[in-house]
Amino acid sequence: MTESRSHQIEVKIQSAYFKEQSDPANQHYVFLYQVTLKNTGTEAAKLLSRHWVITDAHGTVQEVHGLGVVGEQPHLQPGETFEYTSGAVLNTPVGSMQGSYELVADDGVVFKAEVPAFSLAIPNILH
Repeated sequence: MTESRSHQIEVKIQSAYFKEQSDPANQHYVFLYQVTLKNTGTEAAKLLSRHWVITDAHGTVQEVHGLGVVGEQPHLQPGETFEYTSGAVLNTPVGSMQGSYELVADDGVVFKAEVPAFSLAIPNILH
């Protein structure tokens, strides 16, 4: 995998607790996360796949691999953004996610956009 200034994707994440679909009495906590991908490089690129590592408060890890995101493989021109919303289900009211996207630039270079860990937590549970 190669990364350079011409192959750069900025990733922003916002997560939220989805109370309406959650059932705390049965240890079922649903979280939504909105992702904004922005091509900050100089080369257009197509998103090929995603890899998520989801960890709950007990340290239980789920890994998710898949092609594209929400059924799409967006092709981002320089400066262009793509947004989508997805979800994760945990057995605890707190957890975290991290991962990466694999992309291929129009010049054939395959590269990754890393997603640093972000929290999934019901409101007011963390200080």
